[in-house]
Amino acid sequence: MRQLNPRALEYLNALSRSGSLRKAAARLGVDPASVSRLISQLEQAVEMPVWERSNSQSPLTEAGNELLVYYRQMRANEAAALSRIHDLKELQRGQISIALGEGFITDLISSSLQSFIAAYPGIRLSIQMAGALNAVQLLEDNQIDFAVTYASAPNPKLHNHVETLHPLDLIVPAQHPLSSRDTPLALNEIVDYPLALIDSTTGMGRLVNLAQESNHLRLEPHLKTNSVSVLKSFVSAGIGITFMPALTVSSEIEAGIIKALPMQDGVLANARARVLSIAGRDLTLPAQALLDHLKSHTQFLNSDVSPHLR
Repeated sequence: MRQLNPRALEYLNALSRSGSLRKAAARLGVDPASVSRLISQLEQAVEMPVWERSNSQSPLTEAGNELLVYYRQMRANEAAALSRIHDLKELQRGQISIALGEGFITDLISSSLQSFIAAYPGIRLSIQMAGALNAVQLLEDNQIDFAVTYASAPNPKLHNHVETLHPLDLIVPAQHPLSSRDTPLALNEIVDYPLALIDSTTGMGRLVNLAQESNHLRLEPHLKTNSVSVLKSFVSAGIGITFMPALTVSSEIEAGIIKALPMQDGVLANARARVLSIAGRDLTLPAQALLDHLKSHTQFLNSDVSPHLR
């Protein structure tokens, strides 16, 4: 097998995105014959077909897709290397894009983000709110550098940079009948109380669904939402109960408005906060600096849940 031609891989990438040789040539600004010639050379190098000339819906073969994954990882790693070389050793400037769940916002904004911006004034941040499922999609689409997720599903395409234990607790008003409970609750003990649940595209929603399946029961929420703030208000107002990691409502717990009660269910009790990126793809220097900063300055990422909150 001969050495791969980077230009041929670039043409293969254009072919994948365009769906046809002619459109790929137009996208690249070259003659179609040039694209065809380099694709043929690529096939000779790997000794296998890399595209199906008669299939306009999915032109790449399995070998072609393997080469495409290699090319895109190579480009991403090249961008990371150039980022390091390009006047970033002192982190004078740069761009970072991350996604995180709404439940992390208070912890992020309270001190860690403020101190990072003060330390690196030339770096520009983009933060997208996303549940665990949407955050993973943003990673796979190369839209963000890394994602801070809660209870994300296992994914072999992702690299886990940090993981901390933050169980999904039952959150109740301070005067609720369950608030005096000093042992973990079973899921069937909460069915008679007004309940709010979050959307299943979030990690919290995914875990509640798994817990219902493992306990062979179905919870009937009085309220469903995609907003952590709505859940907080629902409980703070004394309307009912919900599920949330204690740290998300730490201010309300310390003010005596809310209590966090542990659950017996192992799925809920072993929930984790994680920082994820695409496996095999180096973070840029600014993104790595932000990740290191968050690991040391945010409560969600620098330690497991504090016992005093529960």
